Amino acid sequence: MDHPTAPVPPHAPRGEAGPTPTTAYTSALTAPPPPRLRRHRGRRVGELAAVGILSAALATGGTWGVISLTDESPGSSPAASADTGGSSVVPVSSAAKTNPDWNAVTDAVSPSVVAISVRSGSSGGEGSGVIIDDQGHVLTNHHVVSGAGEGGEISVTLADGSSYAGTIAGEDPSTDLAVVTITDPPQDLRPMTMGSSGGLRVGDPVMAVGNPLGLAGTVTTGIVSALDRPVTTSGSEGGDNPFAQERSTPVVTSAIQTSAAVNPGNSGGALVDAAGRLVGINSSIATVGGSSGQSGSIGIGFAIPVDEAQWIAEQLIEDGTAEHAFLGVTPTDGSASVGAATRSGARIGSVTSGSAADKAGLQEGDLVVGVDGTTVGSAESLVGLIHAKRIGSTVSLAVIRDGEERTLEATLGTAPAARG
Repeated sequence: MDHPTAPVPPHAPRGEAGPTPTTAYTSALTAPPPPRLRRHRGRRVGELAAVGILSAALATGGTWGVISLTDESPGSSPAASADTGGSSVVPVSSAAKTNPDWNAVTDAVSPSVVAISVRSGSSGGEGSGVIIDDQGHVLTNHHVVSGAGEGGEISVTLADGSSYAGTIAGEDPSTDLAVVTITDPPQDLRPMTMGSSGGLRVGDPVMAVGNPLGLAGTVTTGIVSALDRPVTTSGSEGGDNPFAQERSTPVVTSAIQTSAAVNPGNSGGALVDAAGRLVGINSSIATVGGSSGQSGSIGIGFAIPVDEAQWIAEQLIEDGTAEHAFLGVTPTDGSASVGAATRSGARIGSVTSGSAADKAGLQEGDLVVGVDGTTVGSAESLVGLIHAKRIGSTVSLAVIRDGEERTLEATLGTAPAARG
């Protein structure tokens, strides 16, 4: 299968000036427009023609879509040094960031990661999933199971090799998450221990666990390479593949970037910390573009933060669908001057009357440059950060207006169903 690729700009640090916007979209949060194709700067063209991100590239044989990146940018006890929050239960109590015991982590987490196979007619796809409770609920990516709606069959294979039928409990295309329920699950299921992505720091050691290329139970290790990386997923392939679906609302994720190798089939699998706790759901990878069409790991993978994934999973199990936080603005990429410095951020094009943004005092022309202390370097960055928040949460917005930076507090509402 040929895998589409898209050239995108180099990854800039958070807050670095981005390119001039071309399109506006609503951060409340609908997804942004399809990726804007740009050439790399400062690269030898023959060596690395382009970098794309393949969201569905992590589900072998399934829906393949292209995503792009926007421009934007100690010394405690061993157990505490691996702490990222989340559950008080620590599967690997001897964990240490400086010297992780990956053998112990593998033993602790592997029983909680499953292989997912979807078949429809003569075609199919494979991905991964994470057991999140003893009722048989498995968290995975939406694009892993999206082809099962039209007569497709889902099979869930546990770490011991036993396979069970599965059904979809709920799907949320806008976050690329889904929950599968194992039919008549065994009583000895091993749910994954939940961590917290909020406690992660760049440089923390992590392990990716999944089913790459159909090789179940594969683990790879690396570090957290970046946090709050805005990653935009859009499009799909056409042709005769029954799994191919045109994605009308691209996914925007404020993602965890990792150097742990992830490949087709890892999608929906676990990203865990050195204590064996879930911190993310692997969902996309960067790939070398150009005519070669390579789609293997080049050391840049992305995961949906567990704090967002767990919130969505709770809703999918409860209702089969999920609601999302709503700020109520239409942003574009922009920049503004503060003294001698130029700041990049999300320029507010319009504010929805009565929305959280309106009540907070956001105005047309404001430049949002931060959310809860995290730098906003683009419109996509704002979308991803707000989308990851829970409804009803209060966020602190750093805003530049008339050459001065100020702080506004906004309590997020619920996105209208048509925009969710």
